[in-house]
Amino acid sequence: MKRDPRLPDLEQCETLGLAALRFLAADGARLGRFLAETGIGPAELRAAAGDAEVLVAVLEHLLADESLLLVFAAEAGVRPERIAIVRYVLAGGAGQN
Repeated sequence: MKRDPRLPDLEQCETLGLAALRFLAADGARLGRFLAETGIGPAELRAAAGDAEVLVAVLEHLLADESLLLVFAAEAGVRPERIAIVRYVLAGGAGQN
């Protein structure tokens, strides 16, 4: 299955996913809430921070909280709907072949 050329490539998605993780990590309360809701421990998060599964969890966390999503999108300079597209690609929905 070929990747849809209208979607961002995997590298762009990973970059935005890591920016979202940095956004959460920059605020102790935000990060604590993410860790509590996902069950991921701090050590596990550090070890797997660049993994697609972790980045998908980060983006899903943002997508579940509209106010947090809007703050991140504004800081990152992207449209909020871009986060859902990036999450889709990172989850393998775009066919990475």
